[in-house]
Amino acid sequence: MNTDIDRPTSPTTPAAIATLDGVTRRYGHLTAVDSLSLQIQPGQTVALLGPNGAGKTTTVELLLGLANPDAGVARLFGGPPAAAVAAGRVGAMLQDAGLPQWAKVAELIGLVRSLYPQPLSLAEVLRLADLEGVAGRQVQRLSGGQRQRVRLALAVAGSPQLLVLDEPTAALDVDARRGFWQRVRGYVSAGRTVLFATHRLEEADAVADRVVVIAGGRLLADGTPDQVKAQAAGRSTVSVAADGLPREALERLPAVVAVEEDRGRLTLSTTNPDATVRALLQQAPNVQGLEVRRAGMEEAFLQLTHQGGTP
Repeated sequence: MNTDIDRPTSPTTPAAIATLDGVTRRYGHLTAVDSLSLQIQPGQTVALLGPNGAGKTTTVELLLGLANPDAGVARLFGGPPAAAVAAGRVGAMLQDAGLPQWAKVAELIGLVRSLYPQPLSLAEVLRLADLEGVAGRQVQRLSGGQRQRVRLALAVAGSPQLLVLDEPTAALDVDARRGFWQRVRGYVSAGRTVLFATHRLEEADAVADRVVVIAGGRLLADGTPDQVKAQAAGRSTVSVAADGLPREALERLPAVVAVEEDRGRLTLSTTNPDATVRALLQQAPNVQGLEVRRAGMEEAFLQLTHQGGTP
């Protein structure tokens, strides 16, 4: 299977902001990242999706220059990652990053701002991270969600062109996650680029315009959320009340790959639910209890990771 979803290229295609070219990283006998090649273009919001232990955090560390590849090359803005980080072109929010408990929010953000050549104003950082109401409070007095917003504020303080987030909402509840992504969207609305590693399928589907799936450090899929979901062949279902419908006829409907019967209902697994439904209604226009469930990111993810990317 060709795991890369083809993308048109042209002479006007902008240079990649981030590149991994055949990168491998080993820890003893464990291969965390295995010959991974990836490019991220300006303005993209990219989700790096994979199960626990897939190599997401190591991939982020390689891109940021926090780890060196055993083979291959990592580049940011065409050069070494460390140079881009030093120039303030990259902001990062790493998983479980510590914060000085005694520091006040505004003072901490101000300190980080001073390290960059062209930072955002303190007022803008506080507004973006929704921290205006706690600017004078010590970190030790903040809630978990507020501390995560402080980490986001520190990542965007330097006005980086690339924002890298590692499991940014792992400890947040539903409302806090929704608010977090609203703030990130506000930051990237001016054409900035975001790469975020996550194991939350719904986040990748809802937030990203591109999804990269890895497992065992290898690339399994790369495309828009709809393109990745389309790889879940046979996972969409059409369900109807059995009501005397001949199972054999249903098995011959277009795109149907399997038919199951349970508690008075027939469930058809299909690679094309629209074609299946049209043919079904032609044969049985009075069918009862018709339900269609299209393949989602969860189905695609499970199929890709359980079968090594082969539908």
